[in-house]
Amino acid sequence: MKLTKYGKREWGTATGIALLLLAGTITCGFLFASNAGFYLSILVIAVWTAFVGFFRDPARVIPEEKNLVLSPADGLVKDIELIRASDCPQLAEIFEGNDMLRIGIFLSVFNVHLNRAPADLTVKLSEHKDGCYYDARDNRAIKENESQLIAGTATVAGREYPLAVKQISGAIARRIVCGAVPGTKLKRGEKYGMIKFGSRTELYLPAKSDLEIAVRIGDKVQGGLTVIARTDRTSA
Repeated sequence: MKLTKYGKREWGTATGIALLLLAGTITCGFLFASNAGFYLSILVIAVWTAFVGFFRDPARVIPEEKNLVLSPADGLVKDIELIRASDCPQLAEIFEGNDMLRIGIFLSVFNVHLNRAPADLTVKLSEHKDGCYYDARDNRAIKENESQLIAGTATVAGREYPLAVKQISGAIARRIVCGAVPGTKLKRGEKYGMIKFGSRTELYLPAKSDLEIAVRIGDKVQGGLTVIARTDRTSA
């Protein structure tokens, strides 16, 4: 199982603690000639596996078609909403004052939590906001939780579109990692960060364009694999 570099501190610390606990449970088992040490060792290994598994980085083969916008995260599509430009002033310049479609994806603790670029993207804006830690399924989380927004110009089938991705913390998630800054050029499907533990990821696309939304509320999606939107245009 490959582990993401974004969790080195966490899974490294967890491994060290697990080894110490295993040494203790095994020693107790020998000293007291009891099966308790064996069962406790199994428990330590199970907990360690579950924790470290959260930071897994599964291999993904990114679709080759250039006319696709891919999911930025694994999870469940919770909402697809029209967002007025006036309600999202930080994106007004990127979207040239036009309305947006927001696709919200909920990530449970069982999902892969890496974030990937939905399309070839030149980052023009990177904005972090401190905030609360409501459950990511709570509507208050959308506006009030800690978040990290990146936005810029995406290239899909040779045409440029405004695009943004927002990472939002949850009740358990307390750290957002984002390696993209203004000037960063991301390739479609490229990993650029993660949200640690339960959280929400939002994808913003222009409301009026030839991009056709390909998912519905309730759909399960995978980052870098599931098609969120597509255009009938072909690459130039």
